[in-house]
Amino acid sequence: MFGRKKTPSVDSYSSGASSEKEWRLIERVVMANTAELKRGRRWGIFFKLLTFIYLFVLLGVYFQNSVDLSDHAHSTDHTAVVDIDGVISASDQANADAIIANVRRALSHQGTKALVLRINSPGGSPVQSAYVYDEIRRLRAIYTEIPIYAVIVDTGASGAYFIASAADEIYANGASVVGSIGVTAAGFGFQGLIEKLGIERREFTSGEHKAFLDPFSDVDPEEQALFEALLTDVHEQFIDAVKQGRGDRLVETEDVFSGLFWTGSQALELGLIDGLKSTGQLAREIGHPSLVDFTSRPSPFEQFTNRFGASVAQNLVKLLQNDQFNLQ
Repeated sequence: MFGRKKTPSVDSYSSGASSEKEWRLIERVVMANTAELKRGRRWGIFFKLLTFIYLFVLLGVYFQNSVDLSDHAHSTDHTAVVDIDGVISASDQANADAIIANVRRALSHQGTKALVLRINSPGGSPVQSAYVYDEIRRLRAIYTEIPIYAVIVDTGASGAYFIASAADEIYANGASVVGSIGVTAAGFGFQGLIEKLGIERREFTSGEHKAFLDPFSDVDPEEQALFEALLTDVHEQFIDAVKQGRGDRLVETEDVFSGLFWTGSQALELGLIDGLKSTGQLAREIGHPSLVDFTSRPSPFEQFTNRFGASVAQNLVKLLQNDQFNLQ
């Protein structure tokens, strides 16, 4: 009994082996977690670098644009270009204030020898169009040595043609859409629908015609006549502006003021335009082929934020569609 070396039991061996396995397992888990953290950190650094590079590129584009604008002050003689693109509206890029500011900036530049209004618009607000028309006519009387041309690209219709008629001369492509000298207003009537749905219409007004053109009521013949007279008055203003701008060049046919539109080739025969030329061709022919764009546009940062916002919205929609998360 005494002096005998005690041998370890089976349970002791089993416990030691189990403890060693547990430590090895813990070690593997810790190592795997460490490796994952390193990979995540590397990817984080990579994406941060990409973000910084993208921002530096944006800043470079922004400053390059700023340099280009400042270089206008030292440029040689040129043909200035102001784009009128899209719907003409106070809430859109083609609004009167922006267009007029661009035109003034172009005409006041010392190197400007001619100005081209490069138009690609289906029209829009008659008020915004009239503002631009009146200002261009006023500026023509001030900058008499600088001719103002309008060049219609794809479309120069309705309010866009209203603006074009203020120019000294109008040009287009043979396939351009030109004209549509008219005024339109449209709406819907829902009175039959709410009757079928059993909805009672409750309306309280002070003034005989305060509920004028209410879409949930039948059209009143007297109010219809009043509204048509309003449209006719605006149409007459449009016609007078075109006649004043085009003068004897205009061929007054039965349809020319009817709201119809024509191709550039047909518009040439009607005297709505003066020829078939592009902006570049016109600039070369008047002797100032160098084109300088004076159109104000959203800054690169604004474009980036708009695209970023749209991208975020699209991803949110996709997440909602895939049920990847729920709104509580």
